[in-house]
Amino acid sequence: MGKTIIEKIIGGHAGKEVSAGDRVWANIDLAVIRDFGGPNVVLEFDEATNKGKVWDPGKIAITFDYQAPAKVAKVAENQRICRDFAIRQGIENLFEVNCGVGQHTLLEHGMILPGSIVVGTDSHMNLLGAVGCYATGMGTTDIAAAFAAGRLWFRVPPSVKVIFEGGFTYPATAKDLTLEFVRVMGADGSLFRSVEFEGDMIDNLPLSGRLTLASMVTETSGEISFFPLSGEIAAFLEKRSGRKIEPVISDPGAVYEKEIVINIEGLRPKIACPHTPDNVKDVREVEGVEVDEVFIGSCTNGSFEDLKAAAEVMKGKKVHPRVRTIVTPATSEVALKALKDGLYEIFMEAGAMVTNPGCALCTIGHPGILGEREVAVSTGNRNFIGKIGKGAEVYLASPVTAALTAIEGKITDPARVLSKV
Repeated sequence: MGKTIIEKIIGGHAGKEVSAGDRVWANIDLAVIRDFGGPNVVLEFDEATNKGKVWDPGKIAITFDYQAPAKVAKVAENQRICRDFAIRQGIENLFEVNCGVGQHTLLEHGMILPGSIVVGTDSHMNLLGAVGCYATGMGTTDIAAAFAAGRLWFRVPPSVKVIFEGGFTYPATAKDLTLEFVRVMGADGSLFRSVEFEGDMIDNLPLSGRLTLASMVTETSGEISFFPLSGEIAAFLEKRSGRKIEPVISDPGAVYEKEIVINIEGLRPKIACPHTPDNVKDVREVEGVEVDEVFIGSCTNGSFEDLKAAAEVMKGKKVHPRVRTIVTPATSEVALKALKDGLYEIFMEAGAMVTNPGCALCTIGHPGILGEREVAVSTGNRNFIGKIGKGAEVYLASPVTAALTAIEGKITDPARVLSKV
């Protein structure tokens, strides 16, 4: 019987063939903590091992992206705990507050490879499935155990194949494709499933678009997602890692729980309305809603290509005087490229604020949170009640829709206003 991608990856790390539903012990390639949740891992590990040694300091990474830099004493203390642990354990892969979103930073530094298993303290760890890595978020005890043993217990997820048929053109983007996927699947449609994406549009998605789609598999309760590895992305990974890249592909005859076909022919710009990511509509259905703030960034849409798409809309224009507009590059590498390519100048001349690389307005712990009854359009991945402000309303959209909304002062359909030049 053929194997799916997730069965191959877990089986390879368990040293035996596995099938969906099996429970096995498997070796891991990288364990990651961040300044949110990470300190609890350190404290639990130290208590359980009497401040013993980690199994392999070269296979542990620490990232600071929740508050970069810390703005409250508690977060500063959390980061200090992680820094002290790194020094004591000889962990060299500590990415400081200037680096940006952890998953993106790990990718840039060549630490994420197809077929690897990565665990971490972030619910969107699974966005690394964009390059064929089985990455998953876990709780404090699991990560502490990984630090000690270098292996963990896994249940092999069933696999679902999602095939996108048809295509679309600008101003629809990968985020609109993503929101359509979330709409079709619903909040629990991928519950503990491995999703394998197929289709012509998937084959042609750049890394930035794959990261967008992979990051929101979480919002359908999915465990991980995988894409056919393109030559361009393989070349990127080889350059960053210095290693020959071997893609992991499913076998003929692999068993899937089901196949889902999603027609995206002529896809229109989408928007997720309050207060759930699967409450998705065409942007034209909610045009005219006045907004107080626009956020462009996050692990979902903080890549250079995302910022560039927003800058193209905002170039030579002014942000509406009522709309606070915040732009946050995912990483320092993205920020530097955006600076050199003139994107900062475009944003700032338009009246937007460009902030330090990091997660930014993903949670209420960041500068720029909303007041009661305020409305925001965000390129992030979640719009739950209270996520970035008690009593506020958050819409999720693409960088194109968000940038246009910032200019108009109200939700505006790019399909009506914009055309590709």
